[in-house]
Amino acid sequence: MRTLIKNANLIATLDADGRRMEGGSLLVEDGRIHSVLKAGDTAKVDKVVDAKGKMVTPGLVNTHHHFYQTLTRNLPGGQDEKLFAWLKFHYPIWRGLDEEMVALSTRTALAELLLSGCTFSSDHHYVFPQDAAPDLIDRQIEVARELGIRFQPTRGSMSLGESAGGLPPDDLCQSEAVILDDSRRLLNRYHDDSEEALIRVDLAPCSPFSVTNKAMVETAALAREAGCRLHTHLAETLDEESFCLRETGKRPYELMKSLAWTGADVWFAHAVHLNDEEIAAMADSGTGMSHCPGSNMRLGSGAARIRELLDAGAPVSLAVDGSASNDTNHLLAEARLMLLLARTRSKKHWLSAEEVWRVACSGGAKVLGRSNLGTLEAGALADLVLWDLDGLYLAGAQSDPLAALLFSAPAPRAHAVMVGGNWLVQDGKIPGFDEAAQAKNHNQAAAKLLDRHRKEFA
Repeated sequence: MRTLIKNANLIATLDADGRRMEGGSLLVEDGRIHSVLKAGDTAKVDKVVDAKGKMVTPGLVNTHHHFYQTLTRNLPGGQDEKLFAWLKFHYPIWRGLDEEMVALSTRTALAELLLSGCTFSSDHHYVFPQDAAPDLIDRQIEVARELGIRFQPTRGSMSLGESAGGLPPDDLCQSEAVILDDSRRLLNRYHDDSEEALIRVDLAPCSPFSVTNKAMVETAALAREAGCRLHTHLAETLDEESFCLRETGKRPYELMKSLAWTGADVWFAHAVHLNDEEIAAMADSGTGMSHCPGSNMRLGSGAARIRELLDAGAPVSLAVDGSASNDTNHLLAEARLMLLLARTRSKKHWLSAEEVWRVACSGGAKVLGRSNLGTLEAGALADLVLWDLDGLYLAGAQSDPLAALLFSAPAPRAHAVMVGGNWLVQDGKIPGFDEAAQAKNHNQAAAKLLDRHRKEFA
């Protein structure tokens, strides 16, 4: 199947040369980009898509999320809390999660992400209530396959409960044996290391304050044996730093290094509170990070030192983080926050619009181990987005459409989204997806979850 996306106002390749093609066309063949054509060039194809009035970019990549949290967005008791208190408020509510809720929340989160121009997402699911079925991540994978998005779930875990000095309730924790057994099961059943893979599985113990050192070490050994990647929260808050110093005598990054948790197969969510030596060490080891500006601002956690990380050569990606600490799933809006948050610092720490786009596209692909995504060039997988440039919100901003999508458009909806050569969004909608019905079902599940919590503590 050969598809020609022609006459685009702009094709922003975000390749190594930063090519921007005005009036050009993109030839897609069998799920990959065959070539980027200049204005007037033609090719024999099976289908033609007229992109006049549109900009074409690579698909955005989301490297850290908690889909289930779409069920607990904006709860009054958590609106004005920092991370540890916020978690303590939510843990008892999340205890009521079940399979249906996880499937519904995954469908909502992935649909929102697709409509925001995201073609590839990770998710960090670490809450496994004792009364729930064990195959919650299986339900997520089923939903991702239905929608067609590229998905890299991580098998999260918590093993350090309150009785042992951790933050989460004991009944939301699992033993190391249970965690490792289910991790093996998921890897054996779903992990696909082929170049075109739509589904890959990674392993992700939750955090230094909710996971034992034993679980961290054993999970790392399993991941490296299986050839998958490792992920965890790290250096998100000063409370976490104090916890690590008190319990281990080490700063969070130093603790991870002592547990063999650094390297090109590892990425950390947040990485806000890093000193100069730690930034240099991350770059030297190839350890990546997920920048979550909206969540970090929402919880008052601080601003990650992105300029320094990029200048050092550390792999940096973008993420929306949990939908109850960000309260939305719009990845391009998150890119805008990244741009603006950097500018609350001195000018030498600012980021350009193109730098932000690169972090959001190829930066995310690199962190998730995909060298064939994040750019529009021959041989890359055909994960791409068409953006409408004719809207009122971009009036007067046509001189630089790539920057305009960040500076002038707080939360635009993608016009069309392609993943692996397949159109998943057309004319701003997901074909066959009833947004009103999904919202209704999701709201009912969210109410049910809160009702379970109220009955438990009545």
